[in-house]
Amino acid sequence: MGAIKKVVIAGGGTAGWIVAAALSKKLGDVLDITLVESEDIGTIGVGEATIPPIRVFHRLLQIDEQEFMRATSATFKLGISFENWKNGDDTYIHSFGKTGRETWLADFIHFWLKAKEIGFAGDFGDYCYELQAAQKNKFGLSKNSEINYAYHLDATRYAQFLRKMSEASGARRLEGKIASVQQNNDTGYIESLTLENGEIIEGDLFIDCTGFHGLLIEKTLHTGYEDWGHWLPCNTAVAVQTESVGPAVPYTRSIAHHAGWRWRIPLQHRVGNGLVYSSDYMSDDEAVSTLLSSVEGKTLTEPRLIKYRTGRRRKIWNKNCVALGLSSGFIEPLESTSIHLFIMGITRLMQLFPFSGIEPSLVDEFNAETSKELEMVRDFIILHYKVTERNDSSFWQYCRNMDVPEKLARRIELFKSSALAFQREGELFRVDSWTQVMLGQGITPQSYHHLVELMSASELQNMLTGLDGSIAKAVEMLPTHQEFVDNYCKA
Repeated sequence: MGAIKKVVIAGGGTAGWIVAAALSKKLGDVLDITLVESEDIGTIGVGEATIPPIRVFHRLLQIDEQEFMRATSATFKLGISFENWKNGDDTYIHSFGKTGRETWLADFIHFWLKAKEIGFAGDFGDYCYELQAAQKNKFGLSKNSEINYAYHLDATRYAQFLRKMSEASGARRLEGKIASVQQNNDTGYIESLTLENGEIIEGDLFIDCTGFHGLLIEKTLHTGYEDWGHWLPCNTAVAVQTESVGPAVPYTRSIAHHAGWRWRIPLQHRVGNGLVYSSDYMSDDEAVSTLLSSVEGKTLTEPRLIKYRTGRRRKIWNKNCVALGLSSGFIEPLESTSIHLFIMGITRLMQLFPFSGIEPSLVDEFNAETSKELEMVRDFIILHYKVTERNDSSFWQYCRNMDVPEKLARRIELFKSSALAFQREGELFRVDSWTQVMLGQGITPQSYHHLVELMSASELQNMLTGLDGSIAKAVEMLPTHQEFVDNYCKA
């Protein structure tokens, strides 16, 4: 193949328009960008919770935060409240914040464990600004204080927002269903797409955003799929939207049940609800009934079933096709990583873009980096299922007893024995994330770093008291989350 000038994006939705927005905004001067989608084909559209790196992406595209939030009826997100994951009657928050202070030799948890042993430590979350703000339903932005946050957003409106931006930057949208895909007889590379109306769309590089269907990457190129269902047994979700019945809280709720978990995501104009489960342990009818009996407020939509397989394509980039979005694989929505992985995929592609032609070295590097990233996110999700005290159902008994990837098993044992958590190079989830989840799920480390012995009990108590007091004071000064949203970005 020669130089890459024509990029064709197959499929719209959140993934397709993220790709179109990024390419048109940053590379639109040197590329011809066409997106093909059909209004008759629905999108999954329930990826409504995000994580903080989305703000970096928005800055890259020069997106005005208030404009974006008004357009998508967005609210702020400081973390996730995990309920009933440890023993069936418990709650902890995995926040986006940094907890306490650390030294270069030992993280804050070691000081906290020593204080807990002596008898004067509060809860681990008492020393995290974002976590305390989330618990008290507070939020605010100012030049004098930093707060790490993400968004809850309407995924359908987000795609529309990005479409408008993409078209303004030169991307072209074509309406129509893809009827067939043409390949080169010698190389197997994709040459064009033919729509049902007979129109032919030629391209040099094709981006598959056709969702779980994987029309290009799988149906055409037969790339293959690596199944992770033995580690992530949930394979179905049912989603429904409801009216808001109270102020929006600045966190997502993840509430475990006997065969999985359910989500609650508060937007400005409604609430997104869903129930995730394993079809081996819960029927579709039971799932719908359970979800509808647990939601608050009048339902605005009919319950929608979504079947999926956790795992990934054996190659995310195959020949001249790159799979981005659900066509590349799916981990599951527990830690709101889907939109982030869409963004990382297109960012990596732009960094390795084959302007002069597709070279094996570019493809190999893209696939290697993507695989490593997916495995690290996967292991963090598996952690939630594996580390639990629940034995009240066959589902949770399976999760407790299942074998997990060797790297994850070592991380769990290291934390159990020595309170050591870490962040690998290029890893999304930080030390604080691993620590909050492992403590929240019930792991009590057996020992801590003896560096903390150099600090006297009174010095340690003064440090923790000072931290707790300064955080409590700062949180007290914040407006409520709902008040801030109404003044800052009301839709």
